[in-house]
Amino acid sequence: MSRPSARILTTALLVSTLFSAAAHAAPSAEGIVVYNAQHESLTKSWVEGFTKETGIKVTVRNGSDSEMGNQIVQEGASSPADVFLTENSPAMVLVDNARLLAPVEASTLAQVDPAFRPAQGKWVGIAARSTVFVYNKNRVTQKELPKSLLDLAKPEWKGRWGAAPAGADFQAIVSALLEQKGEAVTLGWLKAMKTNALPYKGNSVVMKAVNASQIDGGVIYHYYYFGDQNKTGENSKNTALHYFKQQDPGAFVSLSGGGVLASSKHKEEAQAFLKWITGKGGQTILKTENSFEYAVGLGTQSNPKLVPLKNLDAPKIDASRLNSRKTVELMTQAGLL
Repeated sequence: MSRPSARILTTALLVSTLFSAAAHAAPSAEGIVVYNAQHESLTKSWVEGFTKETGIKVTVRNGSDSEMGNQIVQEGASSPADVFLTENSPAMVLVDNARLLAPVEASTLAQVDPAFRPAQGKWVGIAARSTVFVYNKNRVTQKELPKSLLDLAKPEWKGRWGAAPAGADFQAIVSALLEQKGEAVTLGWLKAMKTNALPYKGNSVVMKAVNASQIDGGVIYHYYYFGDQNKTGENSKNTALHYFKQQDPGAFVSLSGGGVLASSKHKEEAQAFLKWITGKGGQTILKTENSFEYAVGLGTQSNPKLVPLKNLDAPKIDASRLNSRKTVELMTQAGLL
């Protein structure tokens, strides 16, 4: 039997290589499943932009941070999720501590500001939001504003401020306080909050209460105010935002996270999605659309209506260290949950 010619071998190798490359590049018909705890409208814009550019189908299942995070932990290696997106980082840390996340690709990590990505590289920041004190302009003067988040524990603020203690947003703020100031200070502040603050269901409800003069102020994230101002302003017209700055616990910048599940059967596409939302396409949506969350990508800009991140003078806190379980324990002990 004669040997195949070099030309035949070369042709066969070329065909094989082209076929392999095509199979590698073609998106799966199944696409990927995203467990989403971010705002639905923002994730919808990300998904539409990604699918338009790549052809990869994305199925989104929406829920809260704690709901989605705990569901992934319960499902373990059998989870159908490929990607997990959060509003705040503690839920991502919960999943990471359960060793259910795959390492994020280096090229994705490299396009995010180092301040917004954990050192271990199992998840990455996708957006950020600042803690603020929203106050009623007709009831609180500049001189009366608290200089620190901790000042809200003082007797003069009894019955005058509110928050949404059951929400993941506020619990992330408490997690940061715990990391920055320790357990004793945090528990003391939470017990004072039980006495001083009125509980509400959600940041937007807190802001509405401040606007309606039901309370003088409240602890929320910045984008609720900007979102309302961008519409009719009817729920924020009597309010203004106070930024604590000075690396105060009340200047905490919370990080929304994104991670790829270690159990994902579509890791390549899942990694591509995470790279897209942290890259130019996804981060530009944060600037141009009306989520009013901060962009975290290197060289990207946030919505120009926002106070620049660099001017917030936020405390430097490693998001991967925020302890959601201990936070819930302390808040329960203080009678807030």
